[in-house]
Amino acid sequence: MNTITNFLERTILSFVTRAPGWAVVTAVVVLYAGGGLAMPLGLHWRVEFLVEANVLCTFFAALTSLVWFGVRMQEALRRCLVEWTTELRHLDAAEFEWLVGELFRREGWQVKETGRQDAPDGNIDLEISRDGRRKIVQCKRWTAQLVGVDEIRGFGGTLLREHLPGDAGVFVTLSAFTQQAQDEAEKAGITLLDRRDLYSRMERARRAEPCPTCAKPMVLDRSSFGWWFRCVAPGCSGKRNLSGNPGKAVDLLLERP
Repeated sequence: MNTITNFLERTILSFVTRAPGWAVVTAVVVLYAGGGLAMPLGLHWRVEFLVEANVLCTFFAALTSLVWFGVRMQEALRRCLVEWTTELRHLDAAEFEWLVGELFRREGWQVKETGRQDAPDGNIDLEISRDGRRKIVQCKRWTAQLVGVDEIRGFGGTLLREHLPGDAGVFVTLSAFTQQAQDEAEKAGITLLDRRDLYSRMERARRAEPCPTCAKPMVLDRSSFGWWFRCVAPGCSGKRNLSGNPGKAVDLLLERP
């Protein structure tokens, strides 16, 4: 029974993750109206069978809708993490993986989250692909402890297990790497990203609005007075108030660039 349940969960999750919104809506309508009502009535099923079909199809339609909604909410959260997080140490392990995955998405990669917080994940937190090439990413939300050579060697073993070359590996941390770890990664071809690299990539990935004063990029911000853009160019006080148009701020937060 558990095997069947797990298979159905994976199937629904895979469908709502890959399919466009209109396809999910169509599937829900077909399940409920078609499988639960039209087909049993058209085939003149007995009442007890009609009720069972209606209950079953309604359950799967509702489950598909809930999973789709959950996936969309996670996507919105990942986008907001990139836009709003200024102190990465405030993120928990799952949020950190989401943020790293969203950064790769904005750089043109297809991203699949594979890390699990409640079980071993085999040193693979993200699988990314682009132009037919696959890479794996390990995320270490360490803030004080340096990542040592043993962690890099362990990740290298994971790449071998996955039949991938060294340059298909990306190791990300909130901390930094020891010199030995850097030397080992360079020999293997593994890409290392530390806290400074992450902040730099976040700045490049964030949306920009041209300043009305100096035309330099502004950033979306919030104060006690509401939503607004502010210029971060030295010496410039340019800004744009969005308090009268909160819908614009919501759109900027949730839309994919």
